Amino acid sequence: MRYFRSFILTVIAIVLITVALANREPLTLRLLPEPLQGLFGLSWQVTLPAFVILLAAVLVGILLGFVWEWVREHRYRSAAAEERRERRRLEAERAKAMPDTDGDIVALVDSRTGQAAR
Repeated sequence: MRYFRSFILTVIAIVLITVALANREPLTLRLLPEPLQGLFGLSWQVTLPAFVILLAAVLVGILLGFVWEWVREHRYRSAAAEERRERRRLEAERAKAMPDTDGDIVALVDSRTGQAAR
């Protein structure tokens, strides 16, 4: 598996280097189109090689995807945290109600089912 991962990373590196070498021409990015620059008084622009802009766009897309999934899965994480809190509360309640038999019930159930004790 280690060799396969190394092979995949090598192929990705070769592809990225090839794309970078093929797209070295400078590109100018502007915040606004030229007619609107005078209207709003904003004339921010930057000139970078094309491959830098391409890789930056890919990284921004990946970052947005991660953030989107993190926000989307928030309800599942909060439900899991609530279930953990409820389980701890029930375990504490059981331990308070039956302090002497804490391990005896588990050992009895495990011996009857043939499972190893926890």
